[in-house]
Formats: sequence, C-alpha cells, structure tokens
Amino acid sequence: MLLTLLLTGVFFLLAGVHLYWAFGGRWPGHDEASLVEHVVGRTRDMKAPSLLACVAVALALLAGGALVLASVWPPTPLEPWLDAGRWALFAVFAARGAATYVPRIFRYAEGTPFWRLNRRAYGPLCLAIALGICAIQM
Repeated sequence: MLLTLLLTGVFFLLAGVHLYWAFGGRWPGHDEASLVEHVVGRTRDMKAPSLLACVAVALALLAGGALVLASVWPPTPLEPWLDAGRWALFAVFAARGAATYVPRIFRYAEGTPFWRLNRRAYGPLCLAIALGICAIQM
C-alpha cells in the first residue's frame, strides 16, 4: 500500500512538472534554450516542447498514477484490463530507463546538462518506477 501511494505521488508530481512546463515554467533552466538543454538535450531550433505535448504527457502521467492507485481498489470486472495496463506502464518505464544506458540512443545530447541528468536522475527514476510497478503487480 505504501509503495502504491509513493508511486502514485511520483506520477502526479511528474505530471505537475509537465504542466508547469506547458504553461511557461523554465526550471531547471532559466530560459527556453537552457530548459531544452536540461530536459530534452537539443532540438534543431532549441524550442521547448509545445503546450500540447507537455499537456499530453501530463495527462498520460496522471492516467499512469490512477492506474497504479487502482491496484489497491477492490477487485472489479476490469481487473484484467487494469493489470494489462500496469504491465504496459512497466514496459514503457523499463524501456525508457534502459534506453538511458544504450549509448547511441541519446548521443545527440552529449555535452548538454540533459546528458548528465539523464544518466544520474531521469534513467534511474524510470527504472525505479518500473521496479515499483513490478513489485505492486506481484
């Protein structure tokens, strides 16, 4: 139960950060270009992801948090679908976390703050989320 609540909180916090970016927030950067260097790596024109992209990710994270939280609800006829959804969520986060350590995938970002943050924070966080989802599914 505690792990479920912790994971749900992480999902909701990450959704909040994406909404913050959607509406003009620049942390952990100080302007648009530095935000891109910290959270994306590089883009051709150094533009931050659009409002629509940030909101879409925030909604997906909120849905993921709700899916995790649903693991503590009483069983319903939808339980097989909820389980399948949580395993899909596990797969997404495990793949994103593992991709961090495949050199060619993020090579475009070498030399940016994202490169370091991805290896020290973003990738490990994704792997921890995947591990947490796996634990609540067992």
